Amino acid sequence: MKHALPFLLIALLILPLTSPAQDDDTSSESGYKFTMLKHLPATPVRNQYRTSTCWSFSAISMLESELLRMERGEFDLSEMFIVRNVYERKAQKYVRMHGNASFAGGGAYNDVIAILRDLGMVPDGAYPGLAYGEEKHIHGELDAVLKGYVEALIKNPNRRLTPVWDDGLAGILDAYLGAYPAQFTWKDKPYTPRSFADQVLQLDPTDYVMLSSFTHHPFYQEFVLEVPDNWDYGLVHNVPLSELMETITYAIDHGYTVAWASDVSEPGFNFKKGIAVITEKDWDEMEKSERDSVFLVPVKEKTITQELRQKAFDNYTTTDDHGMHITGVAEDQNGTKYYYVKNSWGVKNSKYDGFFYASEAFVAYKTMSILLHRDAIPPAVRSKLGLL
Repeated sequence: MKHALPFLLIALLILPLTSPAQDDDTSSESGYKFTMLKHLPATPVRNQYRTSTCWSFSAISMLESELLRMERGEFDLSEMFIVRNVYERKAQKYVRMHGNASFAGGGAYNDVIAILRDLGMVPDGAYPGLAYGEEKHIHGELDAVLKGYVEALIKNPNRRLTPVWDDGLAGILDAYLGAYPAQFTWKDKPYTPRSFADQVLQLDPTDYVMLSSFTHHPFYQEFVLEVPDNWDYGLVHNVPLSELMETITYAIDHGYTVAWASDVSEPGFNFKKGIAVITEKDWDEMEKSERDSVFLVPVKEKTITQELRQKAFDNYTTTDDHGMHITGVAEDQNGTKYYYVKNSWGVKNSKYDGFFYASEAFVAYKTMSILLHRDAIPPAVRSKLGLL
């Protein structure tokens, strides 16, 4: 590994803040005993609270880990800077499409990379996005007000749109999230979002790509992932399931973390218990005693095939629910592989301080897409995708 020694020193400094609560879980609450095989540095767990902004939190978390990997220091970047700019872009599209588009708090990983590319980035201190008097992010009212505003526009009561409607939208965002940080000070130096991204972060947006795996589009080509939150019709690279899973493992093994969009509506997902599994039997076919034991001791899981995950996507049993951040690999006492996942729901009411363990079967079955550095993709897969 390039710069292995300095990177190791950084990892040792940061690890106490972000390491698993217990590498070997011997508590009476659970019979799962995990051994960490690979754990990469990550910034502290944050809380999206009552918002639909997991896509921003998880992508930003991955970029923060990238900055650690590249030895540029620990950053707390602003998720709400991304959210604000994406909301403005959504509104433009929604109005131009006369309401025939998605307009909600959700988004996709390509949104984060697009804002980094086009506008830059700011630290959280420059734009915390809490101008409405709360200590935590709560977007129920904001989402409703914005939706009501754009709905009023497309009803076109003046029979033509005024040239200032987007100023009105910006006013709403200013009121709730704060004035746009066109200039700010960081470490006693003035920056704009563009100069901060270019001079301080030095992240190349073209280095970050999205992958998925579905058979209704050709492999090794890009396609628009058909989920509502992909409002901008962002493209993902399509690979077979085996290569998607190979890529996630290869990335972690080579020091790269992965932003992970997944379905967490499965009954085998329990954040409080810190476990996400896919039981061999369907949940409604299990006895109550069997269901009760799922989070107490390791269970036998389904064998996940390309056909099985495609069927679940086609019949709506796999949906685009949540974005998270894969930062490590572990195994249980039976040798079953798990990915160590950083969530954005805070650290309270979770067994592993905001992290959890998702089985390899769960990730194979329920992954919608991933975002990662192009060098985190195995060379043979990268070549097939034309990313070399």
